[in-house]
Amino acid sequence: MGLMKVFSGSEILALALQGKIEEAGVDTVLKNNIQSARLAGFGNSGQAVELFIQETDFAKANPVIEEFRLSI
Repeated sequence: MGLMKVFSGSEILALALQGKIEEAGVDTVLKNNIQSARLAGFGNSGQAVELFIQETDFAKANPVIEEFRLSI
């Protein structure tokens, strides 16, 4: 069982989706590349924040993810 990436993009959108997925009872992992790059002393551009879930939770989280994608 591994992690699967369900979102990459801005921190604001990632946090919004993370909240919706966690409301559905699915644990998430947020990887913030902006913060990591800043702490290392260099900037980062592009898809800065990534959101992951367990592969086994995909069926439970997918309706929430699809609804979120249609709303943005």
